[in-house]
Amino acid sequence: MAKKKYIIPIFIPHKGCPHDCSFCNQKKIAGETTEVSKEDVKRIIEDYLVIFSSQTEIQREVAFYGGSFTGLPLAKQKELLTPAFEAKAKGLITDIRLSTRPDYIDDEKLDLLKQYGVTAIELGVQSTDESVLYLNNRGHTKQDVIKATLAIKQWNFKLGLQMMVGLLGDNRQKLLNTAKDLIVLQPDFVRIYPTIVIKDTYLEELYHNKSYIPLKLEEAVELCKDLLLMFEKNDIPVIRLGLQATEDISAGAGVVAGPYHPAFREIVESEIYRELIETQLGEMKDFHKTSLIIFCNPKATSKVAGMKKSNKNYLKEKYNFKTISIKQCDDIDMGNVKVALE
Repeated sequence: MAKKKYIIPIFIPHKGCPHDCSFCNQKKIAGETTEVSKEDVKRIIEDYLVIFSSQTEIQREVAFYGGSFTGLPLAKQKELLTPAFEAKAKGLITDIRLSTRPDYIDDEKLDLLKQYGVTAIELGVQSTDESVLYLNNRGHTKQDVIKATLAIKQWNFKLGLQMMVGLLGDNRQKLLNTAKDLIVLQPDFVRIYPTIVIKDTYLEELYHNKSYIPLKLEEAVELCKDLLLMFEKNDIPVIRLGLQATEDISAGAGVVAGPYHPAFREIVESEIYRELIETQLGEMKDFHKTSLIIFCNPKATSKVAGMKKSNKNYLKEKYNFKTISIKQCDDIDMGNVKVALE
């Protein structure tokens, strides 16, 4: 069994990135606005290590979020990485991860990151469609993505790729093509973010003048359901699905419009389980029976039931079941169910 990983987050909001992508107000996304120093990084690591001190047999990872890390001056990169590298050398943490842009990767930067103990690099790809990249002011191309991923793999870093759903000019086919492109690149993990309209962004301007219509929650769920299944089929973990909540990223605060939900992944996975159940029901004939029993992995119970029992209520109404029970079964893998009628 893999050891549980605890994250020590370091936010470097909008540092190292001169671009103003259509969707981005990094200060709102990261929830931070101040400069980060070597001393700040050291203090944050020490504070989290105290919190984790009672935990044994775990992995501890320092993760630099926000901005584009490798766009920082080399001296600043060294400054911020030094406390993490020192902690790793002492065995206090196991990994160091950072995020950057595909066009901010070269051998000089990768050499520096390797020297300072970085183990994983995430690239904000967002799309591999050239028109979508252009419309959203990304400032990089699909070829930049391919070049950067190959270089990261050659330097033996773990590779993470990020994509977005519902960008300006995007559509279902372009999304599926992006997912296929990412699968070909064989990352170690993926993050999928639905596009939301954040205050003080270009998308907000377009939204108010009716030039951009964000996805509805149901639309984003449907698209992300297909993407999640694609990556799972190809054994690529999706480690985040949906935007992480901060004090500002919550409905009525930093978010103007769009498919934001704090439990977005739970909704997507519940939809997948509902389809699995209905597929099996479609193969049955004994619908004179009034009780449905769903067997699932213990960890999947809430997803099978659905948000606020939405799946159970849906199945009861559609198939006229009087009772629906969910029974936990260790022999059933996550992502699967078995149903029976009584």
